[in-house]
Amino acid sequence: MPNRILVTYASRAGTTAEVAEAIARTLTQDGAQVDVLPMNSVKDLSPYQAVVAGSAIRGSKWLPEAIQFVQTHQSILTQKKVALFTVCITMSMKNAENYRAGVMNWVAPVRAMVKPISEELFAGMLDFSKLPINKDTLMLRLSVALGIFPRGDHRDWNKIQSWAQSLKPIMG
Repeated sequence: MPNRILVTYASRAGTTAEVAEAIARTLTQDGAQVDVLPMNSVKDLSPYQAVVAGSAIRGSKWLPEAIQFVQTHQSILTQKKVALFTVCITMSMKNAENYRAGVMNWVAPVRAMVKPISEELFAGMLDFSKLPINKDTLMLRLSVALGIFPRGDHRDWNKIQSWAQSLKPIMG
């Protein structure tokens, strides 16, 4: 089987999709074949020797389609090398490292289904123009107004690239 990797994601406003694309670009630099697909488009994992799966956080958990992806493909994922990434605005707060354990706990249900060989948390982006107007978004706006969450793009592209680089020797 060739060194073929799937980078798959669940995203609401495109932030996590862009992180997935950046991870894929790094993985392809040494010749790995990488496909990037939203989780709800993945039908068959058999062509892949490894899977990098990521989701945004909403309501202190991975997005529903991300949980569904892991549940649907759990048996085959347990036979593959799997790395997980989570994109969360909480990781952009002041003293974000103080919240790391809490955010990692939000991903515990996923970790219980698949045993990742690597896992990372990334700060996200808060762009209200890309989010629907609903109760959750209104609460998020209030949190920004109170100074709890910072608005804007807080993704650390160097950290994302560095983590993806660290996957190369363990995914091959």
